[in-house]
Amino acid sequence: MLIEQPRSQARLFGFIAVMLIATAALLAGWMPIGFSIVTVFLFAGPHNWFEFRYFLSRMPARWGLRRTYFLLGILGAFGLTAAFITYTWHGIAISYSTATWEYLSAAWNTAMVMWIATLLHMRGSERKDRDWSWCWPLAFTLAALGWLAPMAFGIAMVYLHPIVAMVFLDREIARRKPDWLRTYRALLALVPVTLALLYWRLGTAPNLPGDDALSIRITHHAGGSIADFVSTHFLVAAHTFLEMLHCSVWLIAMPLVAAGIKPWSIASAPLAKKSRAFRKLALAIVLVGAALVIIFWLGFLADYPRTRDIYFTVAMLHVLAEVPFLIRSI
Repeated sequence: MLIEQPRSQARLFGFIAVMLIATAALLAGWMPIGFSIVTVFLFAGPHNWFEFRYFLSRMPARWGLRRTYFLLGILGAFGLTAAFITYTWHGIAISYSTATWEYLSAAWNTAMVMWIATLLHMRGSERKDRDWSWCWPLAFTLAALGWLAPMAFGIAMVYLHPIVAMVFLDREIARRKPDWLRTYRALLALVPVTLALLYWRLGTAPNLPGDDALSIRITHHAGGSIADFVSTHFLVAAHTFLEMLHCSVWLIAMPLVAAGIKPWSIASAPLAKKSRAFRKLALAIVLVGAALVIIFWLGFLADYPRTRDIYFTVAMLHVLAEVPFLIRSI
């Protein structure tokens, strides 16, 4: 009886996930622009807030020998985000040439890759039986690719980012719900299959209509200006499908797996247990995050295209913040 209960829970989890994947694929393929607008409006801010709350629960109260690692992780995430925001907004303001955009993007790509490689090297050095020296040849190869095709490198990040959430979920299930792990990993196979089906149906379809500013932004963000050999209908559908799965991981799957952890409560966060001052700081950060969610909602209502641009520029921070935690989970 005790064995049957986890199995039934795993089957229920699998059923919910299959329905969500199928619904997301259907809506993304049928109305990609509209579904993208709704997904970003409803879930962009809240999923970042839930994600931050998760990382708060994974941050140790005392860093000890890992102090340099976490300092590099935090400073690198904020520094790279500041650089990205600066050259992006400055480039828009003064209209950089294509060559300037590519040069700055390539330089930023190189800095990011070397930051990640350094974190990998530090993580690998923690144990004598672990050799992660392979990270440096890989880093230099990726950096070279970042210079050969800097804009394509950025689009690749857009599509890889949702997959990172699935890795976090895999690690969390292995830690808390090991009986669900086989079901979850079987479900992961549905993602490339669904993308292949979307490509089969939409890969050679006519490009999406619409020359308004919002449609152009959404199409450009999905890689429409880079991968001009594929229908923008497929690109936007694929990107929106992955983004919906990404948001679902943080808003639905993670709270379901980590039952007992209330996202709005910081009592269980190790950092909050360190001292009263740290508890107040953690609470203040969580409240500021909740306020930002509301501000973004109001911004989307007032001026959706501009707020979307601001969100996807500033959101680079949460993309980079995932890296140190992801490396420590492997």
